Amino acid sequence: MQQLYMDHSATTPVAPEVIALMTEVMKYGWGNPSSQHFYGNEARQILNRARKQTAELIGANDNEITFTSGGTEADNLAIIGTALALQSRGRHLIMSAIEHHAVLHAFHYLEKNGFEVTVLPVDAFAQVNVEQLKQAIRKDTILISVMHANNEVGSLQPLAEIGEIARGAGIVFHSDAVQSVGRMPVNVRDLKVDLLSLSAHKFYGPKGIGALYVRKGMNLTPLMLGGGQEKGMRSGTENLPGIAGLGLAAQMAREEMPVRLERMQQLAEYLILRIVKEIPRSYITGHPRQRIPGHASFVFGSVDGTALLTFLDEKGIAASGAAACSHDSFQASHVLKAMGMKEELAHSALRLSLGKDNTREEVDHLMEILPGIIEQQRLLWSLQ
Repeated sequence: MQQLYMDHSATTPVAPEVIALMTEVMKYGWGNPSSQHFYGNEARQILNRARKQTAELIGANDNEITFTSGGTEADNLAIIGTALALQSRGRHLIMSAIEHHAVLHAFHYLEKNGFEVTVLPVDAFAQVNVEQLKQAIRKDTILISVMHANNEVGSLQPLAEIGEIARGAGIVFHSDAVQSVGRMPVNVRDLKVDLLSLSAHKFYGPKGIGALYVRKGMNLTPLMLGGGQEKGMRSGTENLPGIAGLGLAAQMAREEMPVRLERMQQLAEYLILRIVKEIPRSYITGHPRQRIPGHASFVFGSVDGTALLTFLDEKGIAASGAAACSHDSFQASHVLKAMGMKEELAHSALRLSLGKDNTREEVDHLMEILPGIIEQQRLLWSLQ
Protein backbone atom coordinates (compact mmCIF):
# COMPACT_ATOMS: atom_id res chain seq x y z
CA MET A 1 0.00 0.00 0.00
CA GLN A 2 1.33 3.41 -0.97
CA GLN A 3 1.91 5.62 2.06
CA LEU A 4 1.56 9.39 1.84
CA TYR A 5 2.71 11.86 4.48
CA MET A 6 0.65 15.05 4.39
CA ASP A 7 1.02 16.23 7.98
CA HIS A 8 4.09 18.47 7.82
CA SER A 9 2.50 21.08 10.10
CA ALA A 10 2.68 18.45 12.86
CA THR A 11 6.31 17.56 12.18
CA THR A 12 8.71 16.97 9.32
CA PRO A 13 11.10 14.07 8.68
CA VAL A 14 14.67 14.85 9.70
CA ALA A 15 16.83 15.60 6.66
CA PRO A 16 19.54 12.96 6.03
CA GLU A 17 22.23 15.67 6.10
CA VAL A 18 21.00 16.74 9.55
CA ILE A 19 21.07 13.16 10.84
CA ALA A 20 24.61 12.75 9.55
CA LEU A 21 25.80 15.94 11.24
CA MET A 22 24.13 15.11 14.55
CA THR A 23 25.72 11.67 14.50
CA GLU A 24 29.12 13.24 13.84
CA VAL A 25 28.65 15.70 16.72
CA MET A 26 27.67 12.90 19.09
CA LYS A 27 30.77 10.94 18.07
CA TYR A 28 33.39 13.67 17.89
CA GLY A 29 31.95 16.90 19.32
CA TRP A 30 30.85 15.61 22.68
CA GLY A 31 32.73 18.19 24.76
CA ASN A 32 30.98 20.65 27.06
CA PRO A 33 30.83 24.10 25.39
CA SER A 34 31.52 25.70 28.78
CA SER A 35 34.82 23.81 29.25
CA GLN A 36 38.04 25.72 28.56
CA HIS A 37 40.11 22.88 27.08
CA PHE A 38 40.25 21.86 23.42
CA TYR A 39 37.21 19.54 23.70
CA GLY A 40 35.18 22.47 25.00
CA ASN A 41 36.57 24.78 22.32
CA GLU A 42 35.49 22.39 19.59
CA ALA A 43 32.01 22.11 21.09
CA ARG A 44 31.80 25.89 21.43
CA GLN A 45 32.62 26.32 17.75
CA ILE A 46 29.76 23.97 16.85
CA LEU A 47 27.44 25.96 19.12
CA ASN A 48 28.49 29.31 17.67
CA ARG A 49 28.13 28.09 14.09
CA ALA A 50 24.59 26.85 14.74
CA ARG A 51 23.66 30.13 16.44
CA LYS A 52 24.85 32.03 13.35
CA GLN A 53 22.95 29.71 10.99
CA THR A 54 19.75 30.09 13.02
CA ALA A 55 20.11 33.87 13.20
CA GLU A 56 20.63 34.14 9.45
CA LEU A 57 17.39 32.28 8.75
CA ILE A 58 15.32 35.01 10.46
CA GLY A 59 17.47 38.08 9.84
CA ALA A 60 18.71 38.37 13.43
CA ASN A 61 22.14 38.87 15.01
CA ASP A 62 23.93 35.87 16.51
CA ASN A 63 23.71 37.27 20.05
CA GLU A 64 19.90 37.55 19.77
CA ILE A 65 19.37 33.77 19.60
CA THR A 66 18.67 31.74 22.75
CA PHE A 67 18.43 27.98 22.29
CA THR A 68 15.54 26.18 24.03
CA SER A 69 14.09 22.68 24.14
CA GLY A 70 11.53 23.63 21.47
CA GLY A 71 8.74 26.00 20.57
CA THR A 72 6.81 25.44 23.80
CA GLU A 73 9.71 26.47 26.01
CA ALA A 74 10.47 29.42 23.74
CA ASP A 75 6.86 30.61 24.05
CA ASN A 76 6.87 30.16 27.82
CA LEU A 77 10.17 31.99 28.24
CA ALA A 78 9.00 34.86 26.05
CA ILE A 79 5.61 35.30 27.73
CA ILE A 80 6.22 34.46 31.38
CA GLY A 81 9.76 35.86 31.28
CA THR A 82 8.48 39.20 29.94
CA ALA A 83 5.57 39.38 32.37
CA LEU A 84 7.78 38.75 35.39
CA ALA A 85 10.43 41.20 34.22
CA LEU A 86 7.98 44.03 33.54
CA GLN A 87 5.27 43.49 36.17
CA SER A 88 6.26 46.66 38.02
CA ARG A 89 5.26 48.63 34.89
CA GLY A 90 1.91 46.92 34.41
CA ARG A 91 0.06 43.60 34.53
CA HIS A 92 -2.08 43.73 31.41
CA LEU A 93 -1.41 41.29 28.55
CA ILE A 94 -2.95 40.82 25.09
CA MET A 95 -3.12 37.66 22.97
CA SER A 96 -5.23 36.42 20.08
CA ALA A 97 -8.02 33.87 20.47
CA ILE A 98 -6.35 31.33 18.16
CA GLU A 99 -2.93 30.92 19.75
CA HIS A 100 -1.20 27.56 20.17
CA HIS A 101 -1.72 25.94 23.57
CA ALA A 102 1.88 26.74 24.50
CA VAL A 103 0.85 30.41 24.41
CA LEU A 104 -2.71 29.98 25.70
CA HIS A 105 -1.64 28.04 28.78
CA ALA A 106 1.21 30.46 29.54
CA PHE A 107 -1.28 33.33 29.54
CA HIS A 108 -3.75 31.34 31.65
CA TYR A 109 -0.98 30.67 34.16
CA LEU A 110 -0.23 34.38 34.42
CA GLU A 111 -3.93 35.18 34.71
CA LYS A 112 -4.15 32.89 37.73
CA ASN A 113 -1.22 34.75 39.23
CA GLY A 114 -2.56 38.28 39.18
CA PHE A 115 -2.20 39.39 35.56
CA GLU A 116 -5.12 40.54 33.41
CA VAL A 117 -5.49 39.12 29.90
CA THR A 118 -7.40 40.56 26.94
CA VAL A 119 -8.16 38.02 24.21
CA LEU A 120 -8.39 39.50 20.72
CA PRO A 121 -11.15 38.01 18.54
CA VAL A 122 -10.51 36.94 14.96
CA ASP A 123 -12.64 37.15 11.82
CA ALA A 124 -13.94 34.28 9.68
CA PHE A 125 -10.48 34.01 8.08
CA ALA A 126 -8.79 33.62 11.50
CA GLN A 127 -7.11 37.02 11.32
CA VAL A 128 -6.98 39.67 14.03
CA ASN A 129 -8.27 43.19 13.44
CA VAL A 130 -5.58 45.82 13.93
CA GLU A 131 -8.12 48.46 15.00
CA GLN A 132 -9.47 46.16 17.70
CA LEU A 133 -5.91 45.65 18.89
CA LYS A 134 -5.41 49.40 19.20
CA GLN A 135 -8.59 49.66 21.27
CA ALA A 136 -7.43 46.85 23.59
CA ILE A 137 -4.18 48.60 24.53
CA ARG A 138 -4.10 50.24 27.96
CA LYS A 139 -1.56 52.28 29.89
CA ASP A 140 -0.60 49.17 31.86
CA THR A 141 -0.24 46.85 28.82
CA ILE A 142 3.21 45.27 28.82
CA LEU A 143 2.97 42.42 26.29
CA ILE A 144 1.20 41.54 23.05
CA SER A 145 1.48 38.00 21.65
CA VAL A 146 0.07 37.14 18.21
CA MET A 147 1.20 34.09 16.26
CA HIS A 148 2.62 34.52 12.76
CA ALA A 149 0.82 31.60 11.13
CA ASN A 150 -1.96 29.51 12.60
CA ASN A 151 -1.14 25.82 12.95
CA GLU A 152 -4.68 24.63 12.18
CA VAL A 153 -5.98 26.81 9.34
CA GLY A 154 -2.73 28.33 8.07
CA SER A 155 -3.76 32.02 8.14
CA LEU A 156 -1.01 34.63 8.41
CA GLN A 157 -1.34 37.63 10.72
CA PRO A 158 -0.41 41.29 9.97
CA LEU A 159 2.64 41.17 12.22
CA ALA A 160 4.42 44.22 10.79
CA GLU A 161 1.37 46.41 11.48
CA ILE A 162 1.00 45.00 14.99
CA GLY A 163 4.71 45.45 15.61
CA GLU A 164 4.53 49.09 14.55
CA ILE A 165 1.66 49.70 16.97
CA ALA A 166 3.37 47.87 19.83
CA ARG A 167 6.66 49.69 19.32
CA GLY A 168 4.91 53.05 19.19
CA ALA A 169 3.20 52.29 22.49
CA GLY A 170 6.34 50.91 24.16
CA ILE A 171 4.84 47.42 24.48
CA VAL A 172 6.82 44.18 24.04
CA PHE A 173 5.64 42.19 21.02
CA HIS A 174 6.07 38.40 20.83
CA SER A 175 5.12 36.07 18.01
CA ASP A 176 4.93 32.30 17.93
CA ALA A 177 6.38 31.68 14.46
CA VAL A 178 6.86 27.94 14.87
CA GLN A 179 4.69 27.20 11.83
CA SER A 180 6.21 29.79 9.50
CA VAL A 181 9.97 29.82 10.17
CA GLY A 182 11.70 27.56 7.65
CA ARG A 183 8.61 27.30 5.46
CA MET A 184 8.51 30.88 4.20
CA PRO A 185 10.70 33.99 4.45
CA VAL A 186 10.64 35.40 8.00
CA ASN A 187 12.64 38.49 8.94
CA VAL A 188 12.41 39.76 12.50
CA ARG A 189 13.34 43.31 11.48
CA ASP A 190 10.63 43.53 8.84
CA LEU A 191 8.02 42.03 11.19
CA LYS A 192 9.04 44.42 13.99
CA VAL A 193 8.90 41.72 16.67
CA ASP A 194 10.81 41.85 19.95
CA LEU A 195 10.55 38.12 20.63
CA LEU A 196 9.96 35.26 18.19
CA SER A 197 9.71 31.50 18.79
CA LEU A 198 10.81 28.77 16.39
CA SER A 199 11.23 24.98 16.43
CA ALA A 200 13.59 22.79 14.38
CA HIS A 201 11.26 19.88 13.76
CA LYS A 202 8.96 22.02 11.61
CA PHE A 203 11.66 22.44 8.94
CA TYR A 204 13.43 19.06 8.72
CA GLY A 205 15.44 19.37 11.92
CA PRO A 206 15.27 17.24 15.09
CA LYS A 207 12.60 17.35 17.77
CA GLY A 208 13.42 18.71 21.22
CA ILE A 209 15.31 21.79 20.07
CA GLY A 210 14.12 25.30 19.28
CA ALA A 211 15.10 28.89 19.77
CA LEU A 212 13.82 32.24 20.95
CA TYR A 213 14.83 35.42 19.19
CA VAL A 214 15.31 38.11 21.82
CA ARG A 215 15.85 41.58 20.38
CA LYS A 216 18.94 43.26 21.76
CA GLY A 217 18.13 45.25 24.89
CA MET A 218 15.11 43.14 25.88
CA ASN A 219 14.78 42.19 29.54
CA LEU A 220 13.46 38.71 30.40
CA THR A 221 13.32 36.85 33.70
CA PRO A 222 14.81 33.38 33.04
CA LEU A 223 12.69 30.32 33.84
CA MET A 224 15.60 27.85 33.95
CA LEU A 225 18.11 28.61 36.69
CA GLY A 226 21.57 27.11 37.05
CA GLY A 227 24.96 27.61 35.45
CA GLY A 228 24.02 30.65 33.38
CA GLN A 229 24.34 29.16 29.90
CA GLU A 230 22.78 31.03 26.95
CA LYS A 231 23.77 34.39 28.45
CA GLY A 232 21.86 33.49 31.60
CA MET A 233 18.58 33.18 29.68
CA ARG A 234 18.41 29.38 29.71
CA SER A 235 20.70 27.53 32.10
CA GLY A 236 21.66 23.92 31.48
CA THR A 237 24.36 22.22 29.43
CA GLU A 238 23.42 22.75 25.81
CA ASN A 239 21.94 19.96 23.67
CA LEU A 240 24.79 20.21 21.20
CA PRO A 241 23.72 17.53 18.67
CA GLY A 242 20.21 19.02 18.57
CA ILE A 243 21.54 22.56 18.26
CA ALA A 244 23.87 21.52 15.43
CA GLY A 245 20.91 19.86 13.72
CA LEU A 246 18.82 23.00 14.11
CA GLY A 247 21.60 25.10 12.65
CA LEU A 248 22.07 22.95 9.57
CA ALA A 249 18.31 22.63 9.02
CA ALA A 250 18.07 26.43 9.23
CA GLN A 251 20.88 26.87 6.69
CA MET A 252 19.28 24.38 4.31
CA ALA A 253 15.87 26.05 4.67
CA ARG A 254 17.38 29.46 3.87
CA GLU A 255 19.34 28.22 0.87
CA GLU A 256 16.52 26.10 -0.56
CA MET A 257 13.70 28.54 0.29
CA PRO A 258 12.94 29.79 -3.25
CA VAL A 259 12.61 26.28 -4.69
CA ARG A 260 10.71 24.86 -1.70
CA LEU A 261 8.35 27.83 -1.60
CA GLU A 262 7.37 27.66 -5.25
CA ARG A 263 6.83 23.90 -5.21
CA MET A 264 4.69 23.91 -2.05
CA GLN A 265 2.60 26.87 -3.17
CA GLN A 266 1.85 25.32 -6.56
CA LEU A 267 1.08 21.91 -5.07
CA ALA A 268 -1.23 23.33 -2.39
CA GLU A 269 -3.10 25.38 -4.99
CA TYR A 270 -3.58 22.25 -7.08
CA LEU A 271 -4.80 20.28 -4.05
CA ILE A 272 -7.22 22.99 -2.94
CA LEU A 273 -8.62 23.41 -6.43
CA ARG A 274 -9.27 19.68 -6.82
CA ILE A 275 -10.92 19.23 -3.41
CA VAL A 276 -13.21 22.25 -3.75
CA LYS A 277 -14.12 21.28 -7.32
CA GLU A 278 -14.57 17.54 -6.87
CA ILE A 279 -16.04 17.21 -3.38
CA PRO A 280 -19.43 18.89 -2.85
CA ARG A 281 -19.87 20.94 0.35
CA SER A 282 -16.14 21.22 0.96
CA TYR A 283 -14.98 24.54 2.34
CA ILE A 284 -11.43 25.82 2.75
CA THR A 285 -10.72 27.20 6.21
CA GLY A 286 -8.47 30.15 6.94
CA HIS A 287 -7.52 32.91 4.52
CA PRO A 288 -7.61 31.76 0.87
CA ARG A 289 -4.35 33.59 -0.03
CA GLN A 290 -2.60 34.88 3.10
CA ARG A 291 -1.62 31.45 4.41
CA ILE A 292 1.43 29.25 4.98
CA PRO A 293 2.84 27.72 1.78
CA GLY A 294 1.84 24.08 1.42
CA HIS A 295 -1.03 24.33 3.89
CA ALA A 296 -4.57 23.28 2.97
CA SER A 297 -7.35 22.90 5.52
CA PHE A 298 -11.01 22.13 5.03
CA VAL A 299 -14.32 21.33 6.64
CA PHE A 300 -16.97 19.12 5.04
CA GLY A 301 -20.68 19.07 5.63
CA SER A 302 -22.08 15.89 7.25
CA VAL A 303 -18.72 14.28 7.98
CA ASP A 304 -17.18 13.00 11.23
CA GLY A 305 -13.60 14.28 11.32
CA THR A 306 -12.28 11.54 13.59
CA ALA A 307 -13.69 8.78 11.39
CA LEU A 308 -12.36 10.55 8.31
CA LEU A 309 -8.80 10.54 9.69
CA THR A 310 -9.14 6.88 10.66
CA PHE A 311 -10.24 5.87 7.16
CA LEU A 312 -7.45 7.90 5.57
CA ASP A 313 -4.91 6.27 7.87
CA GLU A 314 -6.20 2.83 6.86
CA LYS A 315 -5.53 3.83 3.25
CA GLY A 316 -1.97 4.88 4.08
CA ILE A 317 -2.56 8.64 4.13
CA ALA A 318 -1.24 10.60 7.12
CA ALA A 319 -3.18 13.80 7.76
CA SER A 320 -4.68 15.55 10.76
CA GLY A 321 -7.78 17.39 11.87
CA ALA A 322 -8.33 20.61 13.75
CA ALA A 323 -10.06 19.00 16.71
CA ALA A 324 -8.48 17.38 19.75
CA CYS A 325 -9.66 14.54 21.94
CA SER A 326 -9.73 15.34 25.62
CA HIS A 327 -10.11 12.80 28.43
CA ASP A 328 -13.49 11.41 27.44
CA SER A 329 -15.19 14.09 25.35
CA PHE A 330 -14.67 15.32 21.83
CA GLN A 331 -13.82 19.01 21.86
CA ALA A 332 -14.20 21.18 18.78
CA SER A 333 -11.15 23.24 17.85
CA HIS A 334 -10.86 26.54 19.72
CA VAL A 335 -9.55 28.06 16.49
CA LEU A 336 -12.58 27.11 14.40
CA LYS A 337 -14.93 28.19 17.19
CA ALA A 338 -13.17 31.56 17.41
CA MET A 339 -13.74 31.93 13.65
CA GLY A 340 -17.47 31.60 14.28
CA MET A 341 -17.84 28.13 12.79
CA LYS A 342 -20.80 25.99 13.82
CA GLU A 343 -20.00 23.06 16.11
CA GLU A 344 -21.09 20.36 13.66
CA LEU A 345 -18.97 21.75 10.84
CA ALA A 346 -15.96 22.27 13.14
CA HIS A 347 -15.97 18.54 13.91
CA SER A 348 -15.37 17.72 10.22
CA ALA A 349 -11.98 19.44 9.91
CA LEU A 350 -9.17 18.04 7.78
CA ARG A 351 -5.68 19.56 7.56
CA LEU A 352 -3.40 18.53 4.71
CA SER A 353 0.04 20.10 5.08
CA LEU A 354 2.48 19.44 2.29
CA GLY A 355 6.27 19.31 2.42
CA LYS A 356 9.17 19.82 0.05
CA ASP A 357 9.12 16.21 -1.15
CA ASN A 358 5.40 15.77 -1.82
CA THR A 359 4.46 15.41 -5.50
CA ARG A 360 1.55 16.09 -7.84
CA GLU A 361 1.21 12.32 -8.27
CA GLU A 362 0.68 11.97 -4.52
CA VAL A 363 -2.08 14.57 -4.62
CA ASP A 364 -3.68 12.63 -7.49
CA HIS A 365 -3.48 9.45 -5.40
CA LEU A 366 -5.13 11.24 -2.46
CA MET A 367 -7.94 12.38 -4.75
CA GLU A 368 -8.54 8.81 -5.89
CA ILE A 369 -9.36 7.97 -2.27
CA LEU A 370 -10.69 11.03 -0.42
CA PRO A 371 -13.93 11.68 -2.38
CA GLY A 372 -15.07 8.09 -1.85
CA ILE A 373 -14.40 8.25 1.89
CA ILE A 374 -16.35 11.52 2.15
CA GLU A 375 -19.26 10.04 0.18
CA GLN A 376 -19.29 6.93 2.40
CA GLN A 377 -19.20 9.12 5.52
CA ARG A 378 -22.15 11.16 4.34
CA LEU A 379 -24.17 8.05 3.56
CA LEU A 380 -23.60 6.77 7.11
CA TRP A 381 -24.41 10.22 8.46
CA SER A 382 -27.77 10.24 6.63
CA LEU A 383 -28.71 6.88 8.17
CA GLN A 384 -28.17 8.07 11.77
